[in-house]
Amino acid sequence: MGLTAIALSATVNQIALSQRRTSYDPEGRLRTLGSPLAALFLQGVAGVSPDSPSTGIVSLLSRATALSIVILVALAGLSVWSWGIFLYKWWTFRRASHQSAQFLDVFRRSNKFSEVQAVCRSLNDSPLVGLFQTGYAELTAQLRQALPPEVGNGPNPNPRVAAARPTLKSLPAVDRALLRGSAIELNKLESHIAFLATVASMAPFVGLFGTVWGIMNAFEQIGVTGSTNLQAVGTPIAEALIATAAGLAAAIPAVLFYNYLTQRVKVFATDMDDFSMEFLNIAERNFT
Repeated sequence: MGLTAIALSATVNQIALSQRRTSYDPEGRLRTLGSPLAALFLQGVAGVSPDSPSTGIVSLLSRATALSIVILVALAGLSVWSWGIFLYKWWTFRRASHQSAQFLDVFRRSNKFSEVQAVCRSLNDSPLVGLFQTGYAELTAQLRQALPPEVGNGPNPNPRVAAARPTLKSLPAVDRALLRGSAIELNKLESHIAFLATVASMAPFVGLFGTVWGIMNAFEQIGVTGSTNLQAVGTPIAEALIATAAGLAAAIPAVLFYNYLTQRVKVFATDMDDFSMEFLNIAERNFT
C-alpha cells in the first residue's frame, strides 16, 4: 500500500506539472513551453493535429500541385522499372549459373569438341556456351584451312594424307576470338544494369527538386496569408517531404540491386577467363 500511494502521488505531480507546461489559447492552438517546434513535436507523436484532422498521405496527395504529382509518378515509375530489371536479371543469372555448371561438366568429360558442340543448343543461356562456340568456330576454320586439298576430294583420297593431323596456324588468333566472345557475353550480362545506377544517382535529386518546390509553395502561402502557423505551412512542407521520401525509396533499392548484379557479373567474367585459358590449353596440346 505504501508503494502504491507513493506511485499515485508521483503520477499526480507529473500530471500537474504537465498541465502547467501545456495549455491552449482561445483559438484552440496548442502552446507548449511557448515553442512552435515543441507543439509540432507533440502533434507528430500524437499522430493528429488540432488544426487539421485530415493529415494522411492520401489527403496530402489530393491537395498536391500538378508538378508534385508528376514528380511522384515519375519516381514511382523508376522504382517499378528498377524492381522489374532486378527480378529479370536475377532470374537470368540464376539460369546462366545453373547451365554453366552443367556445361562445364560436359566439357570436361568429353574427349571431342564436337561432342560439346552437340549440347550447346540446350544450354545456350550460359555465357560459357557462347564463348565456346566463338572459340570453336575459329579453331574449326583454321583446321579446315590446314588440311591438304586432296582430303575429301574424290572418291579415293590418299589415306596417309587423310590421316594426317592438322595443326593450328595461329593460336593467338584463337585467343583473340575468345576475347571477342567474352566481350559479347559480358555485354549481354551487363545489359540494363546501368539503368539501376542512373536511378540510384538521379532519384534523390528528383525528390529534392520536389522538396524545394514544396518549400517554395509554403513560403508563398506565408506571404499571401501573412500567417506562420502550422495550418498554413504544414501541408506544403509535408508534401515536400513526401517527395524526398519517394526519391529515397526509389534510390536505395536501386543501389542494392546494382551492387548485387555487378558482383554477379564479375563472377561470370572470372569464370569466362578461366574457361578461355582451359580452352586454349586443350587447343595447344592437341593442335600445335
